[in-house]
Amino acid sequence: MKDGRLLNNNTELSEKEAKTINKILKDYDITALSFEKVRSVYKIKTASGNLCLKRLKHGKNKAENGNELVNLLNNNGFKQVPKYYKTKGNNLFIKYKGLYFYLTEWIDGKECNFDEIKEAEACAKLLAKFHKATNDVDANKFNIRNNIKSWTEVYKKKVYDLKNYEKIIANKKIPTSFDIYFKDNINFFLNRAILSLKILNTSEYYKITSSSKGNTLCHDSFYYQNVIKKDDEYYIIDLDSIIIDLQIKDLGKFIRRLMTKKSYKWNFSKALKIIEAYSTIKKLDKAQLEVMLAIIIFPHTFWKLGRKRYVKCKHWSEEKFNHKFKKIIVNMELEEKFAEDYIAYLDKI
Repeated sequence: MKDGRLLNNNTELSEKEAKTINKILKDYDITALSFEKVRSVYKIKTASGNLCLKRLKHGKNKAENGNELVNLLNNNGFKQVPKYYKTKGNNLFIKYKGLYFYLTEWIDGKECNFDEIKEAEACAKLLAKFHKATNDVDANKFNIRNNIKSWTEVYKKKVYDLKNYEKIIANKKIPTSFDIYFKDNINFFLNRAILSLKILNTSEYYKITSSSKGNTLCHDSFYYQNVIKKDDEYYIIDLDSIIIDLQIKDLGKFIRRLMTKKSYKWNFSKALKIIEAYSTIKKLDKAQLEVMLAIIIFPHTFWKLGRKRYVKCKHWSEEKFNHKFKKIIVNMELEEKFAEDYIAYLDKI
């Protein structure tokens, strides 16, 4: 085996890191030719194809959960996920110096370009197929979080947080420009958060979560870095974050992320195309669409920025905080129009 010290974006792996990877790979029945770091994982080149070595700080159950889910998905006809490899000792992960490592197939393709609406529609269909393939899977057999009935409590907590941010700023002797801008816009996002809660409380959220439809698996991180296009086929990778939740959460988070992009700019007609693409595989009813609206319009990004500033006290420059803030508020009117168009659409169903 080579020493593994390859360049990745002009950054060479440290000798310590390379030695660690070399040591880990010896526990697998493979012949590694070289490796490099790609994002947060290691791409392992072998004579028979590329593999993916992932390093985790915690969560030894993630490899076991992922492997079990891949096997169940394959049995249900869903093959667009990477397979997992066991060590020579028949283990799914290796613990080394407080870290966990596991090995999967590397899908040789490219990350999806969600600026293209057709690509986003294709990925929405992939997500629906993934959800459909988990319908017969007993989610409770996995050692994962269950968020099914937690939405209203989580949202209430975030509403309280927004009010608390306002108090923190008011108590500052010398508020910065960011503090002033943030405080001036809290009411807008607070009202949006309250609307989201109202939608949940007047929808069939509690009925859905109490039914068999509620006991379902979510990927919980379905976005471009975890969707790979190989030739004309799409694959879902990285099953580390799977949870038990309503599957519309996956779709709602996907749409919300897309809407913040310049190529979407909270255009409801584009969101509808994605919803319709998903529905060609897994039909959504009005009740599910209402609940999903609450996910999409809740001001998660604004709340998160406030948390980084006033709770975690992130050591960012004032310029960086202001830049992120401006990216959030630039589409405020478009977000309002999106919510109105979505509600009008629901009224017609």
